[in-house]
Amino acid sequence: MPELNWIPATDDETMTEYLEVAFGGDGNVYIRENINPETVVVTTETKWEAFCLGVKAGEFDHFVEGIDD
Repeated sequence: MPELNWIPATDDETMTEYLEVAFGGDGNVYIRENINPETVVVTTETKWEAFCLGVKAGEFDHFVEGIDD
């Protein structure tokens, strides 16, 4: 695995569990949980971009129905 700069998927410093994302420069995107950093999911930048566009378009809103802010 390349040297990665992990970016927390939150700005809330009080959160104890969150996802981290890293862009490998090798065409892959790496995703892990901060509490389980040895387990890493790898996807392509193309699939990551499609996922992000889907989030922006509201395609996954049904997953957060009923969750309070």
